[in-house]
Amino acid sequence: MRFVSRMIAVWLLAMAAVQAAECPRIVSQSPYLTMAIEWLGQGECIVGVSRYDTFKPALPRTGGVMDPDAKAIAALKPELVVGSDMASEAAFAAAVPKGATGVRLGGFGTMFEVEDMLETLARVIQSPEGGKVSGFRRGWFTRAKNSGARGERVLLLTACSGTPYSYGRKHVLGDLFHAAGFNVVDADVRVRAVRAGEAVADLPALIAMTQPDIVFTFNRAAETECKVVLEAKGFKLIALDGDNFLNPGHRMIDGLDEVTRIMRAQRTQ
Repeated sequence: MRFVSRMIAVWLLAMAAVQAAECPRIVSQSPYLTMAIEWLGQGECIVGVSRYDTFKPALPRTGGVMDPDAKAIAALKPELVVGSDMASEAAFAAAVPKGATGVRLGGFGTMFEVEDMLETLARVIQSPEGGKVSGFRRGWFTRAKNSGARGERVLLLTACSGTPYSYGRKHVLGDLFHAAGFNVVDADVRVRAVRAGEAVADLPALIAMTQPDIVFTFNRAAETECKVVLEAKGFKLIALDGDNFLNPGHRMIDGLDEVTRIMRAQRTQ
């Protein structure tokens, strides 16, 4: 029995050593990457995060997404620094300590870019759960094709006050909603209007110009404010959970599930 116990102890130590070897010290320089690393099973490998990160509140801060703090990052002795391609190549390269690997990743352009981001990330962080990426690829595409949308013209709104702006086809959210069967109002509509001399000073002006069937917003805290503006004009507002949409990655599947529930419920009304 003592021999068996000793063998179990040796086996546990060996497994711990393997796990340690497969857990590189990671600095995550953008919140959506932190979420993805956690989902891919390497959350415990993260030793530092950007100042915008709310998912790892106890970890040291390492500057911003576009202005990484080279000194703070170096102090953590990372083996891997992952950041968003919103940071310039030069600024990011300057923040990666000598001997560490730096990887800039996208995810805000198209859904295929999100897939590529997750696949690359799984590889560089030595994820034990890289197979999840294939499941994500199948999952979001299948849900998009079964969302219940029927070509409704939609405005994907960023805010309800100030200068209005929306996510269009050149943004991952526009690409996602287009794949889900919606007719997405292009984000460049405001720019084109300004060039044509038609000022889009506020949300009512943008609504009048784009004439959407549905306005989606991704900030439930602003839902009341949005409703005041939109319902007075007779337009339908649907507030969605921003956490499921604004961080490119696996939670977009939850976002699509939410949209599907809403659209199917409306069909039965």
